[in-house]
Amino acid sequence: MIPRIQKRGQRTIGLLAYLYGPGKHEEHDDPHLVASWDHNAPDPGRDPSATLKQLQQLLDQPVANLDHAERPKKHVWHLSVRNAAEDRLLTDEEWGEVARRMVTAAGIDDPDQDTGCRWVAVRHADDHIHIVATLVREDGYKPDLGRDAARVQAQARTLEAELGLRRLNKGDGTAAQRPTSAERHKADRQGRERTVREELREAVRRAVAGTVGEEEFFDRLAAAGLIVHKRIAPSGDLLGYKVALPFDRNKDGEPVFYSGSRLAPDLSLPRIRKRWSGHTTDQHSDKPSEPATTTTLSGPAEARRRAATAAWQTILVIDQDEEATVAAHIAAAGEVLDSLAATSAAPTRRELSEAAFAFERATRSHIRSQHGHDQALRRAARDLVRSGPALGRGEDGATTAMVIDMLSFLVTAATHWHAKKGHAQQAAAARQAAEHLRAAYQAAAAHPLGALYQRGRRLARPLLQRQTAMLRKAVPELAEQILREPGWYALAATITDAETAGHDPTALLTTAAERRELNTAQSISDVLVWRLRRTADLPADTSHAVTGSRTAGHPANLSVQHPQGRTGTRLGRP
Repeated sequence: MIPRIQKRGQRTIGLLAYLYGPGKHEEHDDPHLVASWDHNAPDPGRDPSATLKQLQQLLDQPVANLDHAERPKKHVWHLSVRNAAEDRLLTDEEWGEVARRMVTAAGIDDPDQDTGCRWVAVRHADDHIHIVATLVREDGYKPDLGRDAARVQAQARTLEAELGLRRLNKGDGTAAQRPTSAERHKADRQGRERTVREELREAVRRAVAGTVGEEEFFDRLAAAGLIVHKRIAPSGDLLGYKVALPFDRNKDGEPVFYSGSRLAPDLSLPRIRKRWSGHTTDQHSDKPSEPATTTTLSGPAEARRRAATAAWQTILVIDQDEEATVAAHIAAAGEVLDSLAATSAAPTRRELSEAAFAFERATRSHIRSQHGHDQALRRAARDLVRSGPALGRGEDGATTAMVIDMLSFLVTAATHWHAKKGHAQQAAAARQAAEHLRAAYQAAAAHPLGALYQRGRRLARPLLQRQTAMLRKAVPELAEQILREPGWYALAATITDAETAGHDPTALLTTAAERRELNTAQSISDVLVWRLRRTADLPADTSHAVTGSRTAGHPANLSVQHPQGRTGTRLGRP
């Protein structure tokens, strides 16, 4: 149940006309009263003799009794209460009780004292009601509406339990503003999955990901096709910004702008500047503060490897550091997800975009971020954008699977941290993001793990037996489970590659298995494959490699199915 207090208004008759009218595109069906302050208000929806004017005059009567100087400038209070799509349909009597409980919780009415404000509850759809009140009590005093939003939210949680409705997590006031009903209806009319507000929020988040200054940020907004308006002080200083989509126009044909703060609390210009303040270069510079680490790879693949390393290091930060630093790292992880989604190939793009969209809620809480130590993640986000889009095959396709695997653990760690802090909405958002990351991983990992599996199957039996003994020595508590997994052969091929490259595979395995979160993995062998290949700097894509195999040929485009829907094939223990 979602209660939302709308902006206060001045015209009671105007709001009533909308609620009893057909709606902006005929979405209002059978508007009628389900409750009122005196249980006897005229209902223009069901009583042919009743008029909107009569109802308005009764609601406004306590306001009209005051001198003009004493009347509130905006005396119309408006609350909408909406149920989730999966909730059962409430009767008019149940909605009436919801309305009475809500106005009492808000401080609009006090049934025990008979001195409340006048109000009515209108139902014009199955899943929600609108409550209209005028903010002068019967005794002429004005109600105390301090923290009315928090009180109606608390009442909603109680009503959900009593009425058997979907239980929503308690909010903390840090969420981005939800799209209004009008914005949702407009998106439906245009056949768009998301509202303009949501599309703009996603576009601005992607534009800010990894930036180091204003010039780069505004260049990215323009490159994304947004209309940008800057707010400049008389001194010439930049005070803020607002954005619009080119197609989104009002009735006069002018762009409909949203300021950064209207999109999300952390997208205001002052909050974005705090991200830049932790950077060690001038905030207007486009040069990164540290030189990029040189590797044998280039382009999207290298950027993804570095993002995987940064994500892995961040898991330790979440485990050990102070909460302000952790909050900054979780926010920066959102930037990496935004950048990865923006540069991903078709097979993973949708799920990564959904993961970034969901995780956005997990990046904000009342714990104020302390930026500065989160720069490895922010540089990773920057590198992803600057390296350009991945093709989804070859090395950059395989390193996409690698970084998604690492980000899955990071998001899981963020889920645990938020849950421990009592951040219910953030923890739920992180869990939802993790689900989308798992789906993206399955798409990205199918080919590279399939190629590794084939190579592992072709290894000579003596070599497989030696690696089995090595596995039991390095990770005795995990070895038997790994050997039962379909991914064992891919891990065996990786161990061979590491040994050929001059590494001690026993030491690599021991170190990789000591790191946390293996208990949350669907496949321990898959996780160890990516950890070893990242740590040993091995190519992630082995479609053309034959290292350690007893034959030179193997299928280069394998995509088969593991049990439980994972990539791989059915096999027995060696």
